[in-house]
Order: sequence, then structure tokens, then C-alpha cells
Amino acid sequence: MDKPNMQDAEDGGYLTGQLLVAMPTMADPRFERSVIYLCAHSSEGAMGLVVNKLAGSLTFPDLLEQLGIDGPDAREDIRVHFGGPVETGRGFVLHSAEYLQDSSLQVNDAFALTATVDILRDLAYGSGPRQALLALGYAGWGPGQLDQEIQKNGWLHVEADELLVFDGGLEDKWDRAIRKLGFDAAMLSGDAGHA
Repeated sequence: MDKPNMQDAEDGGYLTGQLLVAMPTMADPRFERSVIYLCAHSSEGAMGLVVNKLAGSLTFPDLLEQLGIDGPDAREDIRVHFGGPVETGRGFVLHSAEYLQDSSLQVNDAFALTATVDILRDLAYGSGPRQALLALGYAGWGPGQLDQEIQKNGWLHVEADELLVFDGGLEDKWDRAIRKLGFDAAMLSGDAGHA
């Protein structure tokens, strides 16, 4: 996995390390009520992982078996998420930043992203990161595309925290992200921010 240019994120105005929360009027059914952790956002585009939707019935042990990884720990607690509609056959692990490989992208002090088979092996053997979210595929935007979608009230954004990102309660994660912004989802409309 290539490392996105993170320098632009430090220049301000970019949302790397934050959560995108789909507005109730999101027209794209793939992103309806989605919460996306933004791994990278710069002038070159954006990349993130949906953190509140599962990738069908595929389990972590199933994935390990498909990859030929035998591990003593089946880790039924690790669920396989739908990370987004781009490269759905490719796996990504969003995880706590105490675990890093040479190929890991350290997003910030709390989060990192790794896309190697080695992290799956480490998770299977219990030597992986303290917190992890496994996803197939990702959400991606070209230069300026995400910024335009935000301006058109497609997305809200909020600070990410480990509890919201990594906990297993997927059914209410969108509601909790909205509440973290300080209001009820019923108060939102597609016309927010327009006079």
C-alpha cells in the first residue's frame, strides 16, 4: 500500500484522523448512515474506511483460511468490515498506534493503518495491535472531491476516538457519532448550513 502524502494534512483545513458522518440525505446507498475514519486527506484526495458496516458473512477465521494462515487463536471477536467500494478484495487494518510495521501509515498518535498479511498473522497469533478493525476495500476521493461533498452537505466531521472507532456496537455507531457533534439526528436536514 502506498503511503499518501500527509504533509498537506499538517497545513490545516484537512480532516486526516477525523470521522466523516454521512448526512441523513446521503443519496449513495453504499454510504447511507456511514461513519468513515479518514486515514488521509490532502490536496491529492482522501482515503478512509467505513467503520460501522460489515462485509457480509465473512469471518476472520474464514479470511485466515482463504489466505492459508494457520493461527492458534481463531479470534472470532474480529469482524470483517466493508471498508468502502474501492478495491473490495484488498484488506486494510485500522489499529491502535502502539503497533507499527515498516509499511504502516501512522495517521496520528492514536491510529495507524497497515495493509499487509503480516498484521493478519500477528492478529491470529495474539501479537497484533491492542485495538484493530479489519476492512475489505476503502472509500476514496479524488483531489477536491470530498471537500465539494462536504460543502454540499453530504458529510459532517467529528474528532475520532478509539471507543467510537473500535467498539463492536455497529447498529448505533452513526447515532453516537452524530450525538458527539452535540445534536440529535432528527435535527439534521439536507439544507443545513444554507440560508
